Amino acid sequence: MGSTGQIDWGECSRALVSALHLSVPPIAITFSDESPEGIDSFGGSPPKPSPDGRTGAVAAGCVFWIHATERTFTTTPPDHANCSVGSYTHGLITPEEALNGGDVATLLQSGWITPEAAEQIPQVPDRPRHVTYGPLGEATVDPQVVLLRVNGRQLMELSDALADLVIEGKPQCHIIARAYGGRPAASVGCALSRVRTGMSPTEMTAALPASRIDEIVDALQTTDDINDTVSRYAAADSQRFA
Repeated sequence: MGSTGQIDWGECSRALVSALHLSVPPIAITFSDESPEGIDSFGGSPPKPSPDGRTGAVAAGCVFWIHATERTFTTTPPDHANCSVGSYTHGLITPEEALNGGDVATLLQSGWITPEAAEQIPQVPDRPRHVTYGPLGEATVDPQVVLLRVNGRQLMELSDALADLVIEGKPQCHIIARAYGGRPAASVGCALSRVRTGMSPTEMTAALPASRIDEIVDALQTTDDINDTVSRYAAADSQRFA
């Protein structure tokens, strides 16, 4: 892949599904200043604002990940605005604006996160005007991040294949900023996102820097072959105990 300098994202998506045995196809996340040509906005009508003024197209930016398995669409900062945490990690608002959100106040008061930990949460460094989501296999422009929904076995293979993979906790969405910065990251998830997205308790997420996708796919294919060999050995050896 990528021998001509042009990545075939359809081929890339198929390779990731095959190497990791994914049940949910990868999605592409693209940050841009201009609205991508030929791509519709997410649409929908925001609900009545919360007491602190928050509303958006969905409850949180991570909810777009679920819709993006079915279609490609673009969003603007107001679409993300109901979740101050996700708006911050995606570079859409400043730390000061995030701290003014009633949702962040609740998270801090509950002890879900400390002020010290909140200060360490990474952020996409730019202030994009648009964030586009959709199936990786349908991408017509190069994304910055490839997002995967994975189970324990698939996370194991990512960890085996990628020496610099970092495994993070809450908030789940900050792995987008990690991958945007060039480092593959996985998240065990967070209570906030799991409720809003309806993700299965067995699912986790991983974010891959799209700029490194050739290298990552090659490493995953090699790892998958090795793990298949080891699994066959373990299965055969276990027959002695049947």
